[in-house]
Amino acid sequence: MLLQINEPNTGAQKPEITARAVGIDLGTTNSVVAVWQNGKAEVLQDDIGPLFMPSVISTSMGDLHSTKRMMHQPTTIISDNHTALTAAQDILKRLKKRAENALGHEIHQAVITVPAYFDDTARQATKDAASLAGLEVLRLINEPTAAALAYGLDTGKEGIFAVYDLGGGTFDVSILCMRKGVFQVLATGGHTQLGGDDIDALISSHFGWTDSLKARQAKETLSQGLNEELLNTLCEPLIKQTLAICDQTIKDAGITKNQIDGVILVGGSTKLQTVRILVKNFFEQDPFTNLDPDCVVAYGAALQAHQLTFGTDTLLLDVTPISLGIETIGGIVEVIIPRNSPIPIRMAQDFTTYENGQTAISIHVVQGEREFVKDCRSLAQFSLTGIPPMLAGAARIRLTFSVDADGLLTVSAKEQTTGMIQKVEVKPSYGLSTEDYTLMLQQAYKHGAEDLNNRLLIAARIKAQQLVTQLESALSLDADLLDEDQINALKVCVWDVKQTLETQDRASIQKACDTLALLAQPFAEKRIAHAIKQKFQHQTI
Repeated sequence: MLLQINEPNTGAQKPEITARAVGIDLGTTNSVVAVWQNGKAEVLQDDIGPLFMPSVISTSMGDLHSTKRMMHQPTTIISDNHTALTAAQDILKRLKKRAENALGHEIHQAVITVPAYFDDTARQATKDAASLAGLEVLRLINEPTAAALAYGLDTGKEGIFAVYDLGGGTFDVSILCMRKGVFQVLATGGHTQLGGDDIDALISSHFGWTDSLKARQAKETLSQGLNEELLNTLCEPLIKQTLAICDQTIKDAGITKNQIDGVILVGGSTKLQTVRILVKNFFEQDPFTNLDPDCVVAYGAALQAHQLTFGTDTLLLDVTPISLGIETIGGIVEVIIPRNSPIPIRMAQDFTTYENGQTAISIHVVQGEREFVKDCRSLAQFSLTGIPPMLAGAARIRLTFSVDADGLLTVSAKEQTTGMIQKVEVKPSYGLSTEDYTLMLQQAYKHGAEDLNNRLLIAARIKAQQLVTQLESALSLDADLLDEDQINALKVCVWDVKQTLETQDRASIQKACDTLALLAQPFAEKRIAHAIKQKFQHQTI
């Protein structure tokens, strides 16, 4: 397996910077624009006020809220011909216009933040929305990573940090290691449908309200009959869900809680006293609160925008949150890029053909944490043709996965002898359902042992079938090298292997294969000797 790390568009000429790039936190509830100026990141201000704008779209059928939650299905009509993509486009247009008014010149480039658990569809939709709004996306950056970047550069701290990001619509947690200017994400976790909106829904349900804005106002001001004790009671189960995700993410990072040097709070929902108390108790330390949790993500994006346009000594290593791989024989997933791999990244692995004379290979790209394709998400399918006819296992097909700094995937397949190549850029036309996405990692942990046992069983069957096929083919060609008793002994052993293939006993399959391989070894040696003799008989001196 090969490993190479590259920034996206490596080798391409860097575009000329004609205007200052901004950092945009495209949030579920509110969106913020910040810029690096006066030696620090600042939220822009125009004649209306700070560029802290509700992420709301006005339509003929009323206001649309929290459209970011639909970015994994960007072309689905939400209301009045609006989709999540067009809603994001409209919000970004308004942010761009206000930012230009604040700065006094046009803006063409931005770093935009996304939840760590946004899939490829949602990330690509965010880039498309920005492009339609007239913005070149220098980089998409995960929201927890942006917050850690802001805190790391502002305070000069080093160590291992947890970023707890509870926004209006999503929850993310990241474990990061900060050392000597390198910010590396060790692990990330999250929930795409858990945030302040869900707390508002619980409040509305308790009081029988139909207006979520009324619930949000009551939450923020502790009015309308909602007191702190009742708010704590209503939202505590949701916060405990986030802490369970934190616990698993810490395990994924290969550390313990006592190794965490600090906890960074991100997102407006972390202003709630209940959240801060429960987070403090879980991590057994006071979280950092010296930067506004509503703005810290935009600060980090502004820092990254400044670094990408003017250079920096700081290296930011983000990760891909879900494993990427391909389907192999038996419906088994072969992982090419494991989850929590630093990005940008390029990894390659060699594969071969399964059948004699095979001239094409179908490549099925999948995403997920389970051992079988049926339990993972299909991303793309394409075919590599023009493979020279060879014996099974002789061809060499190099499959390369490239994930750029925005988390977007390109897959290419190349046949090594002919140079034939096919490539696909993964821009799925659909996203995960809420249920599938939420349960993906939970199901992987729950069924891990069962999946592995089933995978090993199928792999043993495939190996046994290949052995049987190869031996039967050899017997059809060179049976005259054996006497009748030897041929019958091999056929009986082949029959034994075929019988074990009908069972669920991997040990029996392996034992039968070992017996057959041992019995067939003299036959294989005779075939090799015969082939050498034939070759020399046809040579002349």
